[in-house]
Amino acid sequence: MNPGRRWRVVLAAAAGLCTATCAFAQQATPPGDIDQPQDSTEQGQTHLDQSFGPKSHDDWVRDTRRKAWEDTDWTVQLRSYYLDRDKYDDSESEAWALGGSAGLKTGYFRDRVAFGATVYGSAPLYAPDDKDGTTLLKPGQQGFAVLGEAYAEVLLADDVQMTVGARGFDTPYLNRNDSRMAPNTFLAAVVQGLHGDGERTAQWRWGAGYFDKIKERNSDEFVSMSTDAGADIKRGVYAAGLNYSLGDVSLGAVDYWSSNVINIFYTEAKYGFPLGEHATLEVAAQYSDQRSVGNHRLTGSAFDAHQWGLKADLAVAGALLTAGYTDARGDHDMTAPWSGYPGYTSVQVEDFNRAGEDAWLLRAQYTFPGHTGFSAYALHVAGSDPDAPSAHAQGETDFNVQWSPPDGPLQGLLVRLRYARVARDDRGDTDLQDLRVMVFYDLPL
Repeated sequence: MNPGRRWRVVLAAAAGLCTATCAFAQQATPPGDIDQPQDSTEQGQTHLDQSFGPKSHDDWVRDTRRKAWEDTDWTVQLRSYYLDRDKYDDSESEAWALGGSAGLKTGYFRDRVAFGATVYGSAPLYAPDDKDGTTLLKPGQQGFAVLGEAYAEVLLADDVQMTVGARGFDTPYLNRNDSRMAPNTFLAAVVQGLHGDGERTAQWRWGAGYFDKIKERNSDEFVSMSTDAGADIKRGVYAAGLNYSLGDVSLGAVDYWSSNVINIFYTEAKYGFPLGEHATLEVAAQYSDQRSVGNHRLTGSAFDAHQWGLKADLAVAGALLTAGYTDARGDHDMTAPWSGYPGYTSVQVEDFNRAGEDAWLLRAQYTFPGHTGFSAYALHVAGSDPDAPSAHAQGETDFNVQWSPPDGPLQGLLVRLRYARVARDDRGDTDLQDLRVMVFYDLPL
């Protein structure tokens, strides 16, 4: 795509929804709280200490006491998203989409049962037929609308809930991966628990359930979990996990089993400690194991793959400096068919999880004073040669700038610009460039 035209489209994508939202923006809940501690987690990832259940035990207990109809929460979010990717083979994927979501979650009837539903949609504003593949739209650059969530939530106890129906969930290898116009959602039956506050008392997060089908980010239908993974049979996924945290210590594990398809095990530990009045250091370790099971219907033969990783986050005032390392081994590349990949060196484009590949990550982020709403980061990942003779070492450099006004007439608006360049060490000197412009707005209701 011509660079001049690309940036005109980028500016139009950013300005289009900004102009619309300025006209009627009042007070709304911002997409993220910039006063919260900084985090180096990539968009689309979920780690164990953020898995299962709501974020706060006190919020959970308080929610159980709300009156059902009076306390129904309505949410409407508008999204404008432009993505342009120049790929390794010099082909291009490009689209500009407009859409969003509208949903509700009732309070608890008889303090026991609540209901929720969310509709998602995406329509093309600019989508050349010969530049398909952005996953902002359905294949063929087609728009879509889908009832992505429709569920009942039952309180079995103040801190134990059961969900039945279609809903988004967040765990390391099964999550929303909400990095396009709509998230993944799942047709499932799940029980989740949250006990303790993690500060005065130990907090235990746990969950277990059966996930039958998935609606992918750019789809308007639910398909079998195993079909989505690439197997030629229809199987669901049984998942169970537990995470313990107390103060700055967190430790957990989760397992996913799909009969005759795949078993995925993941464990993660984190520990944080202060380095003075305005500095903290958090260190983390992760390990994933993936292997075929039963009749090996995913690839047609047995395979075994694993990856381990280390990460350190140093937070000093508004700055966050991150170093990470991962090492993938086995006779098959790692995979994440139902989520964003949770590896510490998985970034905007590449996951750096090919068999035999190790990778180093360096990342620097700065959050400007709270009233500005600005934050930015840059990162680089250097990966080694994988085992496959036809594959090559690669490196990725990313830049991200984000603006989310904390108050005033534009509260609830998020504008984000992301750029990535991936260079491969091969004779053709091929590379990939990925440009994204996101404008999200939560309507005040």
